Amino acid sequence: MKVQFLDPGHTYQTIKSEIDSAYQKVMESGSYILGEAVESFEAAYASYCGVKHCVGVASGLDALVLSLRTLDVGPGDEVIVPSHTFIATWLAVSQVGAIPVPVEPGANSFNIDPEQVEAAITQQTRAIIPVHLYGQPADLDPILKISEQYNIPVIEDAAQAHGASYKGRKIGGHGTIATWSFYPAKNLGAFGDGGAITTNDAELAEKLRTLRNYGSRKKYFNEVKGFNSRLDPLQAAMLEVKLRHLNQWNNLRKEQATVYLEELQDSNVILPAIPEWADAVWHLFVIRQPERDKLQSYLAQHNIGTGIHYPVPSHRQQAYADSLPANGNYPLADQYAKDVLSLPIGPHLSTDQCRYVAKTIRDFSAS
Repeated sequence: MKVQFLDPGHTYQTIKSEIDSAYQKVMESGSYILGEAVESFEAAYASYCGVKHCVGVASGLDALVLSLRTLDVGPGDEVIVPSHTFIATWLAVSQVGAIPVPVEPGANSFNIDPEQVEAAITQQTRAIIPVHLYGQPADLDPILKISEQYNIPVIEDAAQAHGASYKGRKIGGHGTIATWSFYPAKNLGAFGDGGAITTNDAELAEKLRTLRNYGSRKKYFNEVKGFNSRLDPLQAAMLEVKLRHLNQWNNLRKEQATVYLEELQDSNVILPAIPEWADAVWHLFVIRQPERDKLQSYLAQHNIGTGIHYPVPSHRQQAYADSLPANGNYPLADQYAKDVLSLPIGPHLSTDQCRYVAKTIRDFSAS
């Protein structure tokens, strides 16, 4: 049996006629920048997330950068970020001239530890960015309490959490702003780059729409030094089609995750722990194994694809070699880089394939 780690083209094949129809409609409209297709998707996604506003932008990284800019975060400011995350979270902070201040994950969690967030706050702290990593919601209530106490906005990095819920409410409007990526591999993925920002704050939404479009609300009249970061209408139209199938695809991921959780209980891997209050959507199913590289090689020998998210923590990337955080000691982020392994999961798989993956891991454990 062959098990692909990822197959972004699978969803296109399953709803090809719907996608082609949406694409054709945009092509025939003659409107290729913003316009009706983008507005329609923004309204649909805001409704799906249970928020008032959605602003489509060019990528998940841009969503973070524009959010920080809209909140007036800039040079010399500090922004609290997870030590264990995709580097885009850090890069956005750096791109506005601010300083990323890393906080380690909590015990038995890949997400930022709320108990360590308050200790990282200084007079220069201007934002907190919890990441809903791997499709698992971060523990928001204690972070939001800190946010209120210190009057510091919360930007949720929800790039991997399309459809996830925290305490019964969908991710997208708990904090000041939530940012999204529609990179093709995401649960809700485009056929190229794309991103969005959701918020319940009408004033922030209007600022974001202006900032993404050269700082202009009216053509050739520029109010601020803006960006060119607009969600492409072709991608928006196809995303709106895929949004109608997102819950079904997320449910498949949940079924596959259940197979892994049940059938790997007696293996020698550390399974992800999901709190009762979290409805995870399993963008990735990440295990830990001290002999990760050996396990990955063993799975490859049995035609099973895997991934590593992430092999080099942000604080050890060359990009930050000249600007390492002052305390610079993040043992959990370092440890995760050595022992995390992402198993195949997604709509392209069957539960039988997941059982085969689990059996192969059990065989490795027994060897």
